[in-house]
Amino acid sequence: MRKQFYWISFIVLTLQAVESWYYHPFAWTFLFTLPTFAWGMFEAKQTSRTLLRNYPILGRGRYIMEILRPKIYQYFIESDTDGTPISRIYRSVVYQRAKEQLSSTPFGTQLDVYQPGYEWINHSIYPKDLRNLDTSKLRIVVGGRDCKQPYNASILNISAMSFGALSPTAIESLNWGAKDGGFSHNTGEGGISPYHLKHGGDLIWQIGTGYFGCRDDLGNFLPEAFKERAHLPNVKMIEIKLSQGAKPGHGGILPKEKNTPEIAKIRLVKPHTSVHSPSCHTAFSGAEGLLQFVKQLRDLSGGKPVGFKLCLGQPEEFQDICKAMVKTQILPDFITVDGGEGGTGAAPLEFSNFVGTPLRDGLVKVVDLLKAYNLRSEIKVIASGKILTGFDIVRTMALGADMCNSARGMMLALGCIQALTCNSNHCPTGVATQAPHLFKGLVVTDKFKRVSHFHQHTLEAVAELIAAAGLDSSTQLTRSLIWRRLSPTEVRSYSQIYPDVTPGSSLDSMSA
Repeated sequence: MRKQFYWISFIVLTLQAVESWYYHPFAWTFLFTLPTFAWGMFEAKQTSRTLLRNYPILGRGRYIMEILRPKIYQYFIESDTDGTPISRIYRSVVYQRAKEQLSSTPFGTQLDVYQPGYEWINHSIYPKDLRNLDTSKLRIVVGGRDCKQPYNASILNISAMSFGALSPTAIESLNWGAKDGGFSHNTGEGGISPYHLKHGGDLIWQIGTGYFGCRDDLGNFLPEAFKERAHLPNVKMIEIKLSQGAKPGHGGILPKEKNTPEIAKIRLVKPHTSVHSPSCHTAFSGAEGLLQFVKQLRDLSGGKPVGFKLCLGQPEEFQDICKAMVKTQILPDFITVDGGEGGTGAAPLEFSNFVGTPLRDGLVKVVDLLKAYNLRSEIKVIASGKILTGFDIVRTMALGADMCNSARGMMLALGCIQALTCNSNHCPTGVATQAPHLFKGLVVTDKFKRVSHFHQHTLEAVAELIAAAGLDSSTQLTRSLIWRRLSPTEVRSYSQIYPDVTPGSSLDSMSA
């Protein structure tokens, strides 16, 4: 009743002001003062915000500045190197490569090369001829002893991002870009949508704890539904998601407001209901259960490569998986290591900031344990976590990865401006939203080319770095080539920081 009174008063006063203006030209000022007065009266009477009750008009400025603060900081205050989570210098190189603009830098590096943490690759005084570069050779075959349909993958691919987290036009652009550039597109755990299939790009189908796209009404894994989709020609590999870098050990929920009939059909859930993605799998438990599930999916898919993804947690648990591999002789075709610094959507702050091993440390531990149990040569290792440049790829492969996935790099290529609104459904560039008036602004016929260009020019940078180091192939990258500054006067190579282990060194302890 009180609100109605305020609005009626506002309308009456406004009409009187308009009438007065006709006879007294200076009375037009009431058109501004009267609404402001009415607004102030309303704010003074509301009970949810103390600041606005005490300062009805000026207090609103605080909320306006709070909205504008990230934009002002990004465009007017931060330098090229101190922006987070991705600084402007790296956002710019992605944009430039995606748009095929000039991506060279003038006047030397902006990085402090004497700051602890600075890293570089040592070049050779006998580099390879850059005129002979061939990025088509930067590929790796994924498929172990039990795989019947090995996949020839690029060393740079699109990391897991679900339809639902990303818009339909973003998913379609990514997949078309993957098709155009000859690389793969991980579906994320949200299932395979029509936007993943429209242009025929290669897919890595991720199976998460919700088993979206291959589940029954109770959320249990449904082999028949999995088999049907796994035999799609676009699906080249299957990835079981144990955990992800943004929120390892944490489940998720699809709110009923976002669970549209289209998304429900893709995920095999009821529309307009809240759908939980548990923190753990129900189709298996323990290390041997995981490997039996790997075997089951490989058999159901007709022998396609099957692996699992994790952000490394307790190393002893991954060691148990290695022991189970030796015992059962069931091996995944690949393992994806996600870094704790990863993340493209929404996650609790505690999990984003304080849970999960960062990529480099997790990758080293996984690679070294696989070597220690004599498993490394039969399992490909994929790394994901803030992969943006050619040096990121070279450094990661030097630590032991066979290939890399990039999520935020691909989002930036689509036009993401790091507005940090991925969790709000208000992404201004139409990348991470389901709002039609926003995602319709993302033009697929333009953006797919940018995704393809970013991939191509980043691989060219990788090839140039490999040639500068005097190498012929990415498989020749070793830890001894990458150096890190520990202090202004001390530097060490990765081989000194992360010493290699002796292959098979842990097998003796199993037989003892």
